[in-house]
Amino acid sequence: MKILASIAAAAFAALATPAISADLPDLGGREVVVVTENAYPPLQFIEPGTGKAIGWEYDAMEEIAKRLNMKVKYENISWDAMIPAVSEGQYDIGMTGITIRDDRKEKVDFSDPYMRSQMVMMVRGDEDRFSNAKEFAANPDLLIGAQPGTTPFYVAVYDILDGNEANPRIKLFETFGAGVQALKAGDVDMVLTDGTAGEGYTKASNGALKLVGEPLGTEDFGFIFPKGSDLVAPVNAAIASMKEDGTLDRLNRKWFLEYKMGE
Repeated sequence: MKILASIAAAAFAALATPAISADLPDLGGREVVVVTENAYPPLQFIEPGTGKAIGWEYDAMEEIAKRLNMKVKYENISWDAMIPAVSEGQYDIGMTGITIRDDRKEKVDFSDPYMRSQMVMMVRGDEDRFSNAKEFAANPDLLIGAQPGTTPFYVAVYDILDGNEANPRIKLFETFGAGVQALKAGDVDMVLTDGTAGEGYTKASNGALKLVGEPLGTEDFGFIFPKGSDLVAPVNAAIASMKEDGTLDRLNRKWFLEYKMGE
């Protein structure tokens, strides 16, 4: 762990230095409004004890801003309102671990993927009634918590249950965090989440939560923009440069290996 801590410290120092590249666009200090939900550790969340909004996506966006010479202003919104609000041009960019999907591309433009994750099942730490999706589906007493319109909701409907979006076994929640609280309280028996958020929640739960079963699919995350936004190409260029020089790998190391919730 001491070796990893040293690596993380070096990575953080590297991230604090703005990248200089003649190949990247210069936005001339343009102000860009970025909206997020702050509900998916370690991507973006409110840090326990400090109340600060932090996470992988915040670090990535700050680095993008440095490379493109833009100023970022952050706003907060619920997941169900985010895509419509960005589509209407209320915000310049949306970030909250948003899966790149064709139906969403009809409403917003996506950046290139900045992260690939897998859908996983999160349950209480003492759960022993099922260990995979097939066993879950076979027990009519078991309930899933999900946010309407999200990838986990559609996986629950079409990949685990019977394809009925009104299936009473799916309990809907306005935020992912509310679904996790319902899971802890025993009001639902499982929530589906991407592997990145799942790792964040289970590590912070002190054994109250765990992941079970095999991954249920792979998803790519991207930032979203109003259709036709002139920010897509510059942000894509910044993402490509961050992949090339190892910045994204350093962010992964910082947030998925080194960061401990509440410490």
